[in-house]
Amino acid sequence: MFRTLIIVLAVGGLLSLGCAKKYPPLPEATYQLRYAQKYKIGPGDSVQIFVWRYPEVSTTVPVRPDGFITAPLLEDVPAAGKTPTELARDLEEALAVFLRDPLVTVIVQGFVGIFPEQIRVLGEATEPTAVRYRDGMTLLDLMIQVGGVTEFADGNRAVLVRFESGEQRKHTVRLRDLIENADLSANVDMRPGDILLIPESWF
Repeated sequence: MFRTLIIVLAVGGLLSLGCAKKYPPLPEATYQLRYAQKYKIGPGDSVQIFVWRYPEVSTTVPVRPDGFITAPLLEDVPAAGKTPTELARDLEEALAVFLRDPLVTVIVQGFVGIFPEQIRVLGEATEPTAVRYRDGMTLLDLMIQVGGVTEFADGNRAVLVRFESGEQRKHTVRLRDLIENADLSANVDMRPGDILLIPESWF
């Protein structure tokens, strides 16, 4: 309880103090794909395991918070951080102890993803949450995901925290201009791991 209170106070301090400053703006969105990388399985995803010729061991299982899965004939197989193909090859190797020439296909459902590839939205968003990054995602796309901002938000004092080359950098973003005025010059490209802080208006 005490730890939770400290976290809440810390976030509140960031929103009330950190967002009061004006930080360098980001370039206008390019609407281009930037991170053409394969999807990595994360805790909270569900994986459908299809084993050809062995329907009795084909199943759908959740990825546990510790990143492991448990399935018929399999216990505590690490899944988080792997691509579906990598997990399929690992399952084939594990199942080969029990089955002859298993051929496995893994299909991911849910698409939560790993934490470093999520974007976190705090403060006066309609639905503050962590959102899975999608290649080419912009600030406008993110706002659609969280349902926009509340009536109490000071959108043009919002701050985007980004980690670049191991350093934390802050940028001011203009949510009010983007959402209320449809000013697309306020739209910026998002990156995996971004944190968006939306403060409450002072009046």
